[in-house]
Amino acid sequence: LMDEPLSNLDAKLRNQMRAEIILLRKRIDTTFIYVTHDQTEAMTLGDRIVIMRDGYIQQIGTPQEVFNHPANLFVAGFIGMPVMNFFDAELKREGDRFFVEVGGYKVELDPEKEARLLKNNVQSQTVTLGVRPEHTDVSEQGVTAKVDVSEMMGSSVHLHLTAEGRDVIIIVPTVDMKESFRIGDSLRFGFKGNVAHVFSKETDKNLEF
Repeated sequence: LMDEPLSNLDAKLRNQMRAEIILLRKRIDTTFIYVTHDQTEAMTLGDRIVIMRDGYIQQIGTPQEVFNHPANLFVAGFIGMPVMNFFDAELKREGDRFFVEVGGYKVELDPEKEARLLKNNVQSQTVTLGVRPEHTDVSEQGVTAKVDVSEMMGSSVHLHLTAEGRDVIIIVPTVDMKESFRIGDSLRFGFKGNVAHVFSKETDKNLEF
């Protein structure tokens, strides 16, 4: 049982010790229960993650499962760095097809998501839409936004934007950048239907599950 063993170490030592713990676990071949507030430690060390809030379990799954399919808004906002972007949006059902619309930008959800929403008999409604910063791209068609801050991170640029009355972060790989972005610039950003997460306004739960 390990209770936040790396919390007092600097960043470099934490990285080294994470690798040492992984090697130790393989060497002694036993179960580790590891308590942490650091999502990076949870994602890199855990075979399965239990995410808790106020003493109640929110979701149990592999790191990839909780990242790709967050059960509710809390999990969605906790897992991932930078944190997931959230918008007030409309979920529109047209027969067996589902679309999300935000700021005049309309995207059809992918077939897997549509199948799960159909199974739950989800109807058109106002939702909280979640999209991760790394799953967005600057495009001619999309949500209109204004650049507040541009952070050069080496292989990518983190753009802090104001869009639809929200603070938004999008990640643009430098190899894809055709122009630089300055404070006050306007742009549009989009996303695909396979990376859009829709959460109930009433329960905060992911409507797919």
